[in-house]
Amino acid sequence: MTKPIKPKKQTNWLMTIVLCLGTVTVFFPLYMALVIAFKKPSEMTNSVQGALGFPKELGFDNFAKAMEVTDFWNTLGNSLLITISTIVLGIIVYSLVGYVLGRTTAKSKHFKLIYLYIISGMFVPFAILMMPLVKETAQLHLGNQLGVILLYLVFYMPMNVMLYAGYMKNIPEVMEEASMVDGASTWKTYWKVIFPMMKPMHATVAIMTALGTWNDVMTPLVIMSGTGINTLPIAQLNFQTAFGTNYNLAFASYILSLIPMLIFYVVCQKQILNGVANGAVKG
Repeated sequence: MTKPIKPKKQTNWLMTIVLCLGTVTVFFPLYMALVIAFKKPSEMTNSVQGALGFPKELGFDNFAKAMEVTDFWNTLGNSLLITISTIVLGIIVYSLVGYVLGRTTAKSKHFKLIYLYIISGMFVPFAILMMPLVKETAQLHLGNQLGVILLYLVFYMPMNVMLYAGYMKNIPEVMEEASMVDGASTWKTYWKVIFPMMKPMHATVAIMTALGTWNDVMTPLVIMSGTGINTLPIAQLNFQTAFGTNYNLAFASYILSLIPMLIFYVVCQKQILNGVANGAVKG
C-alpha cells in the first residue's frame, strides 16, 4: 500500500520580504533611540559608527538630565491626569452614545442622521477649529487641563462612537430582553449587562485614546499656552533650540515617555485584539 504524498509547503517569499521590511521599519528607529539615549554627546559623530554604534559605556546621566530639563514628575503628572481622565470619561460617554445609536440607527431615520452627523466630525481638520477653540476656551476660563480634556472628548467621539455602534451588532438583543423581563430598567440593563460585554471594545478605545492624548502636542500647547502648565510632550520641546537639537537628552526623554504606554498596551493587549476583530471589522 502506497503512502499518500504530502504536498510540499511553499514559502510565500513576498509576504516574508514584506514582514522583514516591516520589522526593520519598526525596530530600527527604536534601536537608534536606545543607542543615542545612552551615548555621551562626545560620541555623536557624523560617521556610521557615531550614529549606529553601541555606546562605549552604559550610563543613565542623559535620563537624569532629561528628567531635570522637562520637570519630569510634574509634566508626567499632568499628562497622566489628562490621559486617564479622557479615557475614563470617554469610555462612559462613547459607549452610551454608541449603544443608543447601535440599537436605533436601523430602526429610525432620525437616529441615522444623528449617527452620520457625529461621524462626519472625523473629516473636520483641527487647523480650521484651532483659532475659534482658543478664543472660546479663553472666554469660558477653560485654558487648563479641564479644557484640554473636554476638547479631546469631542475630537475622539466620531471614531469611537462608530466603533461602539459597530460592536453592538455582536451583542444579541435577546440579552437585553431577558434582563427587562426580569424587571430591570433600560439603564440598569445597560450597566449590568451591556457595559461589561463591551470590555474588548473598552480596551480598544482606551489604547487609541491614550495614544492620541499622550503624544499630542498641539492641543495642550494651543489651549494652555501662557499658563505655565505643561504636559510631557510640550516639555520635550525644550530640547529643540535655535542652535540645534540635543538628541541624547531628547531620545532619553522619549524612551521615558514611551514606558507608560508600553505597560498599558501589554496589560490590555488581548482585549484590544478582540475588540478590533469583533467591532471594527463588522462596524
